[in-house]
Amino acid sequence: MLKDPSGKPVRNAGVVMHLVGRHDKQERGGIELKTDAEGKCSFEGVPYGKLRVQVLAPGFQTYGEDYEVDQRTVEITIKLKRPNGQYSIYDDHQNETKKDANPPPAPDTNAKPQ
Repeated sequence: MLKDPSGKPVRNAGVVMHLVGRHDKQERGGIELKTDAEGKCSFEGVPYGKLRVQVLAPGFQTYGEDYEVDQRTVEITIKLKRPNGQYSIYDDHQNETKKDANPPPAPDTNAKPQ
């Protein structure tokens, strides 16, 4: 079940599940699901062992966590978070470009040595 910070269900979120093998390495393949209007999705036939769950939903931070499947039925409730703030790698680059656009003055070649 997926919920936002207010407790409301998150519909139409992408849920991706992968089995996790030795050395915590994600195995190939996987299962892709979408949540319903109640923020729920289900899948039967997940084998016992470690399962990596990733959730993608517009307007929320991407979620990822590993879970141990050690029972016949496992219910997972995930609360998605809104993004805190966004940073751009281009802001710093633009400031560097502006700095380079005004290089320091060239040394005065007519100056007398001291």
